[in-house]
Formats: sequence, structure tokens, C-alpha cells
Amino acid sequence: MDKTIIAGITDFFQEIVRDLHTSLYIAIGGSIEEDSLDWTSKSVELVSTAIKILILLAVLGFFYWLAIYLIKKSKSRIGLNERRSKIARSVLRYIWIVSSLIAIMSQLSFEPDTVKATAKASTWAGIYYVLWASSGQIIHKVLQHYGLNASIEQLLKNILSVLLLVFGLASVMAQFGFDIVSLVAGLGIAGIAVGFAAQSTLANFIAGITILLEQSFQVGDWVNINDNEGRVVVIALRTTHILTRDNITVIIPNSNVASSVVTNLTSKNFIRFDIRMRIAFEDDVDKAREVILQVLSDSEVVLKRPETSATVDEIGEYGVFFVIRFWVKPAAVARMPKIKEALTENIKRAFDAADISTPYPHMRLLMPKNVDSPIDTKPFATTTKLITEDNSLKKDAE
Repeated sequence: MDKTIIAGITDFFQEIVRDLHTSLYIAIGGSIEEDSLDWTSKSVELVSTAIKILILLAVLGFFYWLAIYLIKKSKSRIGLNERRSKIARSVLRYIWIVSSLIAIMSQLSFEPDTVKATAKASTWAGIYYVLWASSGQIIHKVLQHYGLNASIEQLLKNILSVLLLVFGLASVMAQFGFDIVSLVAGLGIAGIAVGFAAQSTLANFIAGITILLEQSFQVGDWVNINDNEGRVVVIALRTTHILTRDNITVIIPNSNVASSVVTNLTSKNFIRFDIRMRIAFEDDVDKAREVILQVLSDSEVVLKRPETSATVDEIGEYGVFFVIRFWVKPAAVARMPKIKEALTENIKRAFDAADISTPYPHMRLLMPKNVDSPIDTKPFATTTKLITEDNSLKKDAE
């Protein structure tokens, strides 16, 4: 009984070995229709193929090394910078790898159509790789040439990278018999469905691209959007971020920005601001104007050109109102409340030093000068009379 079990196990493993033996023979080019497995001829054929592959790889490696050596030696002579030299080395390395792959496939009895498709697909992939590697530099030069905003550089790079990736995959897949038209149609239907599901996001995305292309404002500008005033810190594809004077970040959807009135306070070389001051009717207007202009001239923030001005804007109920106009650099806009407060305080001190009063709403009571005793008013007399009548009533009661 034990011998029977052992014999069965032995036959089982022998069958596995025979199957592996036959499978390996078929893998190296043999045929199961042959009466016996001719390992000698197949081994010689396998060694011959391996030698051919090694020779081809050695030849291709030599030419690759020679090309790299020539690039290093003649880099300065042909005007190749470090970036272009790196791209050239990458292209040569890619050509060497693809050539080695095709050489191996040709020696391993692959179908000629498969080898040809692989060669075409590798060529298209290499072309798109070169376009992708040089796209960043091309976009940068185009933006500089046309004076476009550098904020859209990364956006254009991302869009171009996605397009190159899609077209590259389509070109490679087409070489192996894939139906690209059906694939593109399916992606188009999926894109329409996504578009309906994300209309607000797409609206913000398109508005963001429009903002970046129109350049109505840039990162670092001081703007006012929907009563939100501050410095633009981020212009993203979906939102625009504004940092206010209170160090609060306001995030506004780009669709709202595109449909709103945007005031860019730093788009020019200088900007004008106004403040108002008031003097008494009795004070000299020319003297007050001279004092105001002197304070503006002493300020380091206020520009000398264009000229400042201080003119009478209104003769009001409580005094004469001056409107004071001055110009500052765009960098000072963020500190404008403090600048206005400092100028107002300095003008008030200068008025005090020049004996120019700053009136305020009040009431003055004028009394006659030649009166020795208080004037007997009618209400006072009436009150006295009432008290007298009251006293007489008390006496009658007694």
C-alpha cells in the first residue's frame, strides 16, 4: 500500500516536469508535433540568437556613447546651453532604448507588423516628448515677446501638457489598431455630461482664463471688487483672493469678478487722494492754504509732481471747508488710512501754531452789555404771580 502511494506521487511530479519541459521547448521555438524534443539544435539556436542580440546591443551602445561624447566636446562650439544639452542627451538615450527594443524583438521572431507598429509608436512618442520638454521654454518666450501676464504661464503649460499627452496616447494607440474615433467620441460625450454637472465651476474656470488674458489686474495690485478692497494675492482658475488691510483673505468666484466693476488703484504710476479740513470764517484763507501746502511739502509720502492743491470747496454753516488733493505712489495705497490720519494731525498742529482755529458746531449766547440786573421775563413774572395767589388762598383758609 505504501509503495503504491509513493509510486503515484512520483508519477505526479514526473508529469509536472514533463509538462514544464515541453512548455519550455515550445517557448524557444520547438513544435509538439515532432517525435522527440531536439534540445541540442534548439540550444544552439538560442545561443546564436543571444549572441546576435548582444552584438546588436553593443553596436547600438557604442553609437550612443559616441553621440554623447561628441555633444559634450562640441557643446560650446555649436552653442548648446545646459538645458538644450540635457534635452539632446535625453533624446539620444530614448533613441538608444527604442532601437535596442526593436533589435531584440526582431531576433525573437516577433511578427513583422508588431515590430513595425512598435517602431512607429516609439517614433510618435519621442516626437511628443520633445514637444513637451521644449513647450515650457516656448511659452515663456512667447509671453515675453507679446508682453502677456506671467500669471498665465503655468496655466498654458498645464493645458499644453494635457493636450500633448492626449494626442501622444492617441497616436501611439492608433499604431496598434485601436479605434481612436470611437474613443474620442466617447470622451466627448463624457465631457458634455461633466459640463452640465459642473456649470458653475466651468463658468468660474472660463472667467479665470478671461481675467488672466485681459490683464485688468495682476497679482500684487490693489483693487476694489464689490466693496472688497485689498491686494490681489492669488488669481486661480476658479477664484481670486484679496488680502485686505485687516489681514483678512476674501475669496471671490471669478464669475462674480468678471461681472463686477473692478477698480484698480495701482494700475498707474501715481494716484490722487483727497482730505477735507475746516477753518473759521474769521481766519485768512490764503494763510491757511500756505500752511496746508507746507505740511504736504514736508511729507515724505506725498509726491512733488503732480502738484498738490488746497482750495475752498464749500462755505458751510460752521466754517470754510478746504479740499486738499495730493498724489502718492501705488505702493503707498495700502497705508492710505494711516497717511490721511497723519496728514490731518500735522495740519491741525500747524493751524494751532499759526493761530488758525478749527471750528466745530456750537451755540453762542449774546447778552446786552449795559444791564445791571437780570431781565424780568414774562414766564418769571407769571410764576411769581401764581405763587402769590397760592399764598393768598392759604391765608383765606386759615
